[in-house]
Amino acid sequence: MPRGEKSEASQTGASAIVGYEDFLTELKTRISSAQLRAAVAVNKELVLLYWQIGRDILNRQQQQGWGAKVINRLAADLQKAFPEMKGFSLRNLKYMRAFAEAYPDEELVQQVVALIPWGHNARILDTIKDQTERLWYAQQTIEYGWSRNVLVHQIESKLYHRQGKATTNFNRTLPQPQSELAQQLLKDPYTFDFLNLGTDFLERDLERALINHIRDFLL
Repeated sequence: MPRGEKSEASQTGASAIVGYEDFLTELKTRISSAQLRAAVAVNKELVLLYWQIGRDILNRQQQQGWGAKVINRLAADLQKAFPEMKGFSLRNLKYMRAFAEAYPDEELVQQVVALIPWGHNARILDTIKDQTERLWYAQQTIEYGWSRNVLVHQIESKLYHRQGKATTNFNRTLPQPQSELAQQLLKDPYTFDFLNLGTDFLERDLERALINHIRDFLL
């Protein structure tokens, strides 16, 4: 091809995709934001479910005299009913009870602590007794996108006592998409268990879909 024709073809190809990169970037951002919103919504439902289970255990222990061993029986029965979910272990049910006891206000749970992964909440429960301090760390986790390891480091370094003061501004509901917290929300194992979307489950579904597709094609 003559040099002039090649140059003209290149210019034509370039003009055909003017604005494509900007469009692709916009779509990537939109998809990432949608994924994060979905992950936050599922996480919120999961944490609220755990809080409600913990609250109901507390209420029955207080009002109906259920003993501590009822949690052992409940864990065994729930694991039998939902064998693919690891969230109903005895240890986790005890966390649910402690979680509900630490945060008796459901609205406060919805506004703040239900926006961070369950593993983050468990670490906060393990190490902090004051509710004001707990909420501060939860808010900072959302604001700065702390991973669980970073959260633990900040607690151990007593960041709250060095610079903290609890705030009441709960308007921020999403971490930054590029933050480690966002990545943990998207990949949180409790979420996968909650939705029955374990790796094996996904692989079976994918294999079944591929087999069906090949069969339909051959027919």
